[in-house]
Amino acid sequence: MAVELSFTDKRDWLRLIGSERIGPITFHRLLERYGDVSSALAALPDLVRSGGGRQQPRIMPIEEAEQRLEAYDSIGASLIGFGEEDYPPLLMQVEDAPPLIGVLGDRSLLRRPMVAIVGTRNGSINGTRFARRLAGELGECGFTVISGLARGIDAAAHQGALETGTVAVVAGGVDVIYPKENTALYEEIVRTGVIISEMPPGMVPQARHFPRRNRLISGCAPGVVVVEAAKRSGSLITARMALEQNRDVFAVPGSPLDPRAGGTNHLLRQGAILTESVEDILEVLGGPETPRVEPPQLIINKEQNSEPSDLGDLQNARAEIIKILGPTPVTVDELIRECHMSPAVVSTVLLELELSARLERHPGNQISLIGCE
Repeated sequence: MAVELSFTDKRDWLRLIGSERIGPITFHRLLERYGDVSSALAALPDLVRSGGGRQQPRIMPIEEAEQRLEAYDSIGASLIGFGEEDYPPLLMQVEDAPPLIGVLGDRSLLRRPMVAIVGTRNGSINGTRFARRLAGELGECGFTVISGLARGIDAAAHQGALETGTVAVVAGGVDVIYPKENTALYEEIVRTGVIISEMPPGMVPQARHFPRRNRLISGCAPGVVVVEAAKRSGSLITARMALEQNRDVFAVPGSPLDPRAGGTNHLLRQGAILTESVEDILEVLGGPETPRVEPPQLIINKEQNSEPSDLGDLQNARAEIIKILGPTPVTVDELIRECHMSPAVVSTVLLELELSARLERHPGNQISLIGCE
């Protein structure tokens, strides 16, 4: 059952996710631990002190969060919270799913099954033609095509799916058109499709934003199709993230003489699904009516999130975990097995260390200690 977040809920969610040292994973862990955002915000100072932090993180003021909500309203956009009806169902399965996403356009498209199509910005004539045709055929089959609104293959995929609806994930704010050459396409998607982003309105995209955008593209769909990509293409980052999210990766073969096929041919050697037509995708994913695994439901009732009963001596637990961790990332599961502590204890200590700026999180549920010798 979907949740409904009030204006106050979204304001408080914005405050927490917009506060210093709070990323999506930490946000979800805090919500699981304390049951509601207000309690999580109140607990931050004690968590930082327990983790040995010397400086409290900046918490977004109420006024700033309300101004952010007003900014969305002023451009005709809205915010969708994790667990709400229009939040992409498959994205909820991703460990670092954004608590809030900005939406401009037809938000109902986000409830439909999607297929991602990505590729190089320097697409060939044949590559862009294939991406456009494939997107149109997927749309006719009932899928919504999702991509990143970049020039080249991404733009061609959106163009092919305009008649049936397309989702564009952008690295800046939903009101920022990038690149400018896609202005007409952007305006058409706002009219017939939907633009989404986890960045605030007015935010100009920066290089570090694109990998974050890519995880949303792959996270919303059960499969990612890479049409053309060089060996160092950002599309390969999307493919890697898709694998980490347990999604299917499809690759279109290309000539060994074309550097734009180097990445896709590499994916095929690594086990990606060879894709020459829409039938190759449907054979793996089935139709849009194929039942999917139910996404996790958001728990916001504090009574369902009581304090762990086996926390034990947290001071000893902190010392042990700090001793085990180092600068090389390890998975949280490995840490739990090695230290022989309950997940509740480990989760609490990791929250404290992260909020104290002593822990860094990495893709694949990995963590490492900051500032250790």
